[in-house]
Order: sequence, then structure tokens, then C-alpha cells
Amino acid sequence: MLLLALGLILFLAIHLVPTQVELRGALVRSFGETGYKAGFALLSFAGLALIVIGYHKLQVMPGKNPVIWNPPVWTRHAAFTLMLPAMILLVAAYVPSRIRTAVGHPMLAAVKIWASAHLLANGDLASLVLFGSLLAWAVLDRISVKRRNAKGPLGTATATSIFNDVAVVAVGIALYALMLLWGHRVLIGVPLVP
Repeated sequence: MLLLALGLILFLAIHLVPTQVELRGALVRSFGETGYKAGFALLSFAGLALIVIGYHKLQVMPGKNPVIWNPPVWTRHAAFTLMLPAMILLVAAYVPSRIRTAVGHPMLAAVKIWASAHLLANGDLASLVLFGSLLAWAVLDRISVKRRNAKGPLGTATATSIFNDVAVVAVGIALYALMLLWGHRVLIGVPLVP
């Protein structure tokens, strides 16, 4: 649980920096925009790596992750269904498209759907800590984004071509299939399909 907790602290702390306009500004003045973004990416990746390793260990080590409640089978089906739009929205965060424009902040929407789906389908302590923390962060960050009028990773870039929308959906479906058939087992230690 220690690796998971350390990863969450690092990941959430670095992601709370943009919500503090003065702190972010001071860091940009000290390190430059490129230096700030590089440090943000490096620390985010380190936190994410600790989260994945810590959560994976808790899923594959018997007795280290107590079950708080046993979700009914239908919750797993709901999670499978919810993850498809979450993956499409994740892709939309990085591709100028009408989907991105309509949603506004698709990354945060993706995290909220992803975390909610996993909270619904998992009753173990590690899942409650991980997905509950990330859901709370995504809700708080969305409130902060609205208050700051932040534009997200692409700024105000938009696209009017349907090609971009099709590409977002196609890549989102491919990412969903990759995680379903291979990625979840490798990264998390829990196969989703036999």
C-alpha cells in the first residue's frame, strides 16, 4: 500500500500545482515554460509509475489487499460499458476535434468516468483508495478549471473536420481493445477476458 500511497501523493500534488495560479507562475518564472512542463511531465510519470506498480502488487499478492465489499456481477458489465467512452474522451483530450470542443475538458471527464466505473466494480481497499482519490481530484480540478478558465493541453485549438472526430473514436476504440485484451493484465495484473 506504501507504493500506491506515495504514487498518489506525488501524482496528485503535481497535478494540483496548476490550480494554484501564483505557484505555477512562480515555477514558470524560475524554470521557464519548457522547464516547468518537463518537470511536470517527469514528476507525473514518476507518480503514475508508482501508482501502477503499487496497485499491481496489491492485486497479485494474496492477503495484502482486503476486500471491503463484494460488488454484484452487473457492476463489472457497467464498468466495461463505461470504459469505452472514457477511452474515447482520453484520446479527445489530445486531438483537436468537435468532441473535444463539445466536452470542454475531456481528460477530466475521462478520469471521472474511469474512476467511477472502477469504484462501481471493485470493492477492495486499494481500489477504493486509488479510484476514490482520482475521482475526488478530477472533480476538484474541474471546478478549478472553470474558475481559472483554463483551456487544457491543446489550448483553444479546434477542428471542424469530421475526420478528427472519426480518428478520436477509432483510436479510443483501439485503446479500449488494447486494454481489454492485453494491457489491463500486463499493467494491473488482472485479466479482463480469459
